[in-house]
Amino acid sequence: MGKPTGFMEYDRQTSEAVKPRERIKNFNEFHIPLSLEQQQLQGARCMACGVPFCQYGKMINGMASGCPLNNLVPEWNDLVYTGNWEEAYMRLSKTSCFPEFTSRVCPALCEAACTCNLNGDPVSTKENERAIIENAFASGLVKPMPPKARTGKKVAVVGSGPSGLAAAMQLNRRGHQVTVFERSDRVGGLLRYGIPNMKLEKWVIDRRVEIMKAEGVEFVVNADVGKDIKAAGLLKDYDRVVLCCGASNPRDINVPGREAKGIYFAVDFLKATTKSLLDSSFEDKKYIPAKGKKVMVIGGGDTGNDCVGTSIRLGAASVIQLEMMPKAPDTRAENNPWPEWPRVCKTDYGQEEAIAVFGKDPRVYQTTVKEFKANKNGEVCQAVLVKLSPKRDEATGRTMMVPVEGSEETIDVDLVLIAAGFLGSQKYVTEAFQVELDGRTNVKTEPGKYQTSVPGVFTAGDMHRGQSLVVWAMREGREAAKAVDESLMGYTNL
Repeated sequence: MGKPTGFMEYDRQTSEAVKPRERIKNFNEFHIPLSLEQQQLQGARCMACGVPFCQYGKMINGMASGCPLNNLVPEWNDLVYTGNWEEAYMRLSKTSCFPEFTSRVCPALCEAACTCNLNGDPVSTKENERAIIENAFASGLVKPMPPKARTGKKVAVVGSGPSGLAAAMQLNRRGHQVTVFERSDRVGGLLRYGIPNMKLEKWVIDRRVEIMKAEGVEFVVNADVGKDIKAAGLLKDYDRVVLCCGASNPRDINVPGREAKGIYFAVDFLKATTKSLLDSSFEDKKYIPAKGKKVMVIGGGDTGNDCVGTSIRLGAASVIQLEMMPKAPDTRAENNPWPEWPRVCKTDYGQEEAIAVFGKDPRVYQTTVKEFKANKNGEVCQAVLVKLSPKRDEATGRTMMVPVEGSEETIDVDLVLIAAGFLGSQKYVTEAFQVELDGRTNVKTEPGKYQTSVPGVFTAGDMHRGQSLVVWAMREGREAAKAVDESLMGYTNL
């Protein structure tokens, strides 16, 4: 695939990012794509390796290696190289419902497993994917594909995040009548309100939703199933129900002073910001203000980074980001060989912007909050931090991060954002459908299956597997659609 000697002839080249101090002036996406001609040379770097781990998509040593969608990466890299953009789109569409989403927000598991990455720079597969799908939209190749015949079966999909949208697309194209219920005011779930605009502008979602509507998918917003809409009604009116509600229970920080004003969950902060931006370009003031504030973000993952970037755009006076774990190495450790996912330190866009604006990396490792302090108005004004040290638990064999006695430090803060992860599905939804849960409060199914303990009710995405990536949610949505289709028709051709 590609040009046999391309990886030796051409250096890896990626889109140019707008400089941090310039891009923080707005909430727009900030990467300038390569020209199609330049992108074709990047396709040439795909090296015809004998075993394409890029499309493997399985777990190695507890971590995903390659694309969970099993995208036919070498094939469409070759088609990019030869300039056959239409065929590249057709090959990409065989395995991916929404390349326009993953090519923007996926951490590129395919590139981490690329054979070129063993001793050099990986093929820029993620940007090749974006070039394919955006060229397809621009060329009019992405058109509504309504089914030629309907089966007479009705399916309700609860939740319009990546897993729900993927399941809905597949089931509708199969010929089932699909209705998607979304509790928010707009379609998209995590894509809409969990991912900031600068990573995924929302017109990208709207463009796809309009195509799905033209294909026959019905969307009902402001529909909170389990509260406003009864589970019993859905089970009566639809032949199957697919629960794709995400893992939306945020993990809290239970320390003294937690009740102080000015402490928010990251998901609430990010949603309020995006909603105000979409509703009124911030004119309605219905967002959590950060202007002039000393912001502390608790959590070192992608959501924490998004809070850093959002806070800077809203005019924060300073930002600190706490990470419980030690700093990862800058290069692969010996016990983390290719093609495993590289456990290395990554400086993401938010941290880059903090370095540019404040002169230093906002991350403080092996640190957590011991106590919050409030002023006379009940507003958070300080946080007592404590250092952490790794200690092996002999009973379980797990390494625990324990406080270091005497390491306390008090800092001034007046806005705290908790980005400490999520704890599974929301109770009112699972109780409404009476589905069985596992030990992590995810909806329980047989391993590798999507049928819940309740007949006719299926599940997919973070609600099923726990907090994960958009690409895994899409994979689950597609797989759940197959399971639903087979249960309805006795076979499936999805």
